[in-house]
Amino acid sequence: MELYSDIAQLKGVGEKTRQMLARLNIFTVADLLEYYPRNYDIYGEPVFPEQVEEGKTAAVVCTLSGPPAVSRGRTTPSVSVKTRGPGRMLYMTWYHMPYLKNTLKAGETYIFRGTAKVRRGSLTIEQPEIFTPEEYKQKQNAMQPVYPLTEGVSNKLISRLMAQALENVDLSREFLPEDLRKKYKLAEYNYALWQIHFPKDWNSMLAARRRLVFDEFFIFSLALGQIRQHTCQTPNHYVMESCSECDALIASLPYDLTSAQLRTWDQIQADMASPVVMNRLIQGDVGSGKTIVAALALLQTAKNGYQGCIMAPTEVLARQHYETFQKLLEPFGVTTVLLTGSMGARERRASYEAIAGHGADIIVGTHALIQEAVNYDCLGLVVTDEQHRFGVSQRESLAGKGQTPHILVMSATPIPRTLALILYGDLDISVIDELPAKRLPIKNCVVGKKYRATAYRFIEKEVAQGHQAYIICPMVEESEMMDGENVVDYTKIVRESLPDSVTVEYLHGKQKPKEKNRIMEDFALGKIQVLVSTTVVEVGVNVPNATVMMIEDAQRFGLAQLHQLRGRVGRGDAQSYCIFVNTSDKPQAQRRLEVLVRSNDGFYIAGEDLKLRGPGDLFGLKQSGIMEFKIGDIFNDMDLLKEASKSAREFAEEKDWTGDSAGQELKKRLERYMDRAGDGLVL
Repeated sequence: MELYSDIAQLKGVGEKTRQMLARLNIFTVADLLEYYPRNYDIYGEPVFPEQVEEGKTAAVVCTLSGPPAVSRGRTTPSVSVKTRGPGRMLYMTWYHMPYLKNTLKAGETYIFRGTAKVRRGSLTIEQPEIFTPEEYKQKQNAMQPVYPLTEGVSNKLISRLMAQALENVDLSREFLPEDLRKKYKLAEYNYALWQIHFPKDWNSMLAARRRLVFDEFFIFSLALGQIRQHTCQTPNHYVMESCSECDALIASLPYDLTSAQLRTWDQIQADMASPVVMNRLIQGDVGSGKTIVAALALLQTAKNGYQGCIMAPTEVLARQHYETFQKLLEPFGVTTVLLTGSMGARERRASYEAIAGHGADIIVGTHALIQEAVNYDCLGLVVTDEQHRFGVSQRESLAGKGQTPHILVMSATPIPRTLALILYGDLDISVIDELPAKRLPIKNCVVGKKYRATAYRFIEKEVAQGHQAYIICPMVEESEMMDGENVVDYTKIVRESLPDSVTVEYLHGKQKPKEKNRIMEDFALGKIQVLVSTTVVEVGVNVPNATVMMIEDAQRFGLAQLHQLRGRVGRGDAQSYCIFVNTSDKPQAQRRLEVLVRSNDGFYIAGEDLKLRGPGDLFGLKQSGIMEFKIGDIFNDMDLLKEASKSAREFAEEKDWTGDSAGQELKKRLERYMDRAGDGLVL
């Protein structure tokens, strides 16, 4: 079987399974092999019922004193057994598995494995795995891969297909030069794939991960180098002169621009007047004022006779940008239009006509801006949020609508400059490292679970004063493999804890786009006072009236992402607050979160995050969705990223690196990466 064969070549993959795997972006065998575990489940030493702790996963050994109890229930039939240790009762419960009443025998010894939770006042393990002592002994200490899943795709299915692919695909062909592998002590590719999916032990997994992370960073850096080489040589077809309207806009603002904003604006003006096209990143902390600098660039574009567009990550933010730019730029004779996917046919057609006939100077929208139906008269500038960084095919698609426009990328990801120079190697970088003078710093605190009731009272008080609040949870629904608050159940608790007069809604990524937009818009308009959400709100809505951000299970997130989430508040004139709820009893978790209490400076926080991370942080800490690699982590693997980037630069300078079989295979992988970069990959 070939590495790039269709996934349907694997046994057991029919059309239905193929469609479900497509939701995970698994189309080929290579895609499957690069679908890495998010964690590993290690089957530890069995314990007795009295040793089981709430919230912990355990393998419980016990001898049944009697037959299982059967409950018909109104809607959910269940089977349960009661086990007892000194001073402790522990229940095992299975739903929709009536056959267990005949399988589980009184007097027999079993090992039940699952996560203990309190249900109706009793410690209970629901849907535990069942083993005989002999069966469990075979599993003990094994590292079982745990994959990210979607509806209809089980961990068992992914594991079975993975084993089949590894056994049937020839993976012996290397694509990294041998001297490079020896220099960085990298495992062979074949070994790395086996050990990342089915590791013999922790050290084997780490060796495998190191090789695969290096591969990912190396290919990324090669691709970035090719883009950089191309953009550095692209002539500027939209040479723009400075205009008096920009000075007038600056003078009309009710605040003074910071020196960092003015410095960045000078760099942008120089770029747009230079002989080559602009490809610039504005890197600035949350609330540093990147949008007004983008507005100046768009105004200058319009006044030079060209069109500009700005792409927002969500429809709600696109509408907010549209209103902002309309208000700012209309006094200078600039026409702004909106273009989003949810617009009606008539409204969308009107926007298309205005864009094509240059009846619109500035176009604000979502990804709808680069659809085939959009024809620009003379697109001179594209401003984009980092969530929608353009891949190769997207840039070509824009270039196909005219000459290559200037590109301006806005990023609020606070990463150290050394990392930014590597990750955004195709862009020149401007840093806005000052906050507006009148902005009140956010007040922060780290609290335990017992503080929740007090936090609810505080939120109630803020709402009574006319403000709003966010509550962030790490999961949508309860998971079998993870503990932690979840949006759906948590919303019920919040509604019960707050007065009926307070409107509480939930938001998560699995909702339909129309529903998500409605909720975010209602929150922005003040119709919803408390929004319980996953990290989907990290980017995409601006609500100056929101003054409280409460983050549940805060220890599960990386500090960079927590800082991004905190940036959703503190956008208005009122004092804002951020409450980090730490549900871990580990001192290290508290130390990490205290960094956020000490500082509101994203760049400082990113640096401290690097210092505090250790080898145990490979899994479980959610980073910002920005620069999300399949297996590499820009913070944990910074040293490897630097090495891979340096090696890629040196390697690219070799004139004939595609001459041998390894080079040919690497070229194929690089082309595949570049092709997919336009479909949402990292570039």
